[in-house]
Amino acid sequence: MKHVIILGDGMADWAVPSLGDKTLLQYAHTPYMDKLASMGRTGVLKTVADGFHPGSEVANMSVMGYDLPKVYEGRGVLEAASIGVDLQDGDMAMRCNIVCVEGETLKNHSAGHISTEEADELIRFLDEKLGSDRIHFYTGVQYRHLLVIKGGDKRLACVPPHDIPLQPFRPNLVKALCPEAQETADLLNALILKSQELLATHPVNLKRVAEGKDPANSIWPWSPGYRPQMEPLSEKYPSIRKGAVITAVDLIRGIGCYAGLRCIDVEGATGLYNTNYEGKAQAAIEALKTDDFVYLHVEASDEAGHEGDVPLKLKTIEYLDSRIVGPVYEAVKQWDEPVAIAVLPDHPTPCELRTHTNEPIPFLIYYPGIEPDAVQTYDEISCKEGGYGLMEKDEFMNLFMNIQ
Repeated sequence: MKHVIILGDGMADWAVPSLGDKTLLQYAHTPYMDKLASMGRTGVLKTVADGFHPGSEVANMSVMGYDLPKVYEGRGVLEAASIGVDLQDGDMAMRCNIVCVEGETLKNHSAGHISTEEADELIRFLDEKLGSDRIHFYTGVQYRHLLVIKGGDKRLACVPPHDIPLQPFRPNLVKALCPEAQETADLLNALILKSQELLATHPVNLKRVAEGKDPANSIWPWSPGYRPQMEPLSEKYPSIRKGAVITAVDLIRGIGCYAGLRCIDVEGATGLYNTNYEGKAQAAIEALKTDDFVYLHVEASDEAGHEGDVPLKLKTIEYLDSRIVGPVYEAVKQWDEPVAIAVLPDHPTPCELRTHTNEPIPFLIYYPGIEPDAVQTYDEISCKEGGYGLMEKDEFMNLFMNIQ
């Protein structure tokens, strides 16, 4: 038995009044996910352990069965692995967003979804002006970048920028959680304010403003940590002799690196609604011919949720169904060796709230010969009645990977 997890990031949501008080999964036309739910078994999974912020790194590591209190070190270290930055002892890595600040307000967390090419020019500029033997900026993808500080103290309170859209930024600057971390907090806040001075008149931003786009005029570092101690999935689950991850997001690539999965690049995979869905589906199908396990991650729904865009999020959910879930199922159902399919989000990203929440998420599992439960549709409400009930910690992954 081979195994594929298809994860629609942030796909779960709340009831939306304009949709007749249905959730987006209830309202969307998703014949393949509904079919797999009706032929398989369903449940809900608590992906955010108590005491943890509902970030994508937390939720995806939880889906993969990792014990968060033992291995979690923030998302910066994961993104460092994905772009080949080798962290040394004492190196503190942080996610470093490029954001749009308007006056005293953090307008959005993505600088209007700046392109990687534009962002690379800005990050290189900042590393030249603000970098040192101790401070290094590294380019990631789009608005998602990396800051490494040698000898930094991670005992900090950092607010994710996607949690504070349209809110004043100064009250949300970095705070030390102990006296020993105050120097690091002061350094980070100085870097934020200095970046605003430097980026305000950069040619990239002057051009963006002239084109009616949001300027990328501030950095926002958050999620600090040190190199984690994560065992490869092959050691946790012997049935995974060879596995792969498919994603456009550095964070998920980094988790894959530490999990011992090979990272498959798909041309045209953007992390947005216009990603190459067909390319990702085909990459998963090809990988399953040689690998035992594939983790196929699609970011689009999460980004639409952060924008609060209900029609766009509906479209991304329907695209996931018709352009990824459908093609993967139609391909593997014809194979001699059976393939177990799981579909789920990592966390909700409600359009109303425009950030992540920690409610349990709906999941489905299908494989040939499974005894179905009574659930006929895939959504947040139906799956609560599913045969698997409520799961948490590593229960989902243990269940899924022990299907033989």
